[in-house]
Amino acid sequence: MRFMMLMIPRGYESAEPGTMPSAEAVAAMMKYNEALQKAGVLLALDGLHPPSMGARVSFEGGKPRVTDGPFAEAKEVLGGYWMIQVSSREEAIEWAKRCPGSPNETIEVRQVMEFDDFPPDVQEASAGFDEMQKAAKR
Repeated sequence: MRFMMLMIPRGYESAEPGTMPSAEAVAAMMKYNEALQKAGVLLALDGLHPPSMGARVSFEGGKPRVTDGPFAEAKEVLGGYWMIQVSSREEAIEWAKRCPGSPNETIEVRQVMEFDDFPPDVQEASAGFDEMQKAAKR
């Protein structure tokens, strides 16, 4: 089972461009990342620049509309993520609990939908998805 652990740092929604974590916070997080890696559960991880450097594309009325960050209506934004592969939701939650997060951070744990989770008609509609996913990992 694959899970994404999504880091949601309170206040990051209004962070200035170029905002970076402290060296101490990064050092603590690296120890955590190394534990995930040594346990063989880590598939991917990345930090994200603040929303002030991003853009959102919405499709109101079926037409794309671009809004540059920061996003005034945002209450929670992602600061980064981990993709892990574990045997259960409980194990994913246990890994999230081990994170050296600060009091202003929350980790949302979400299971990734696997191809087999979909009913047959949806699997048929997404024919070729597995090959596309494998090619994207190269």
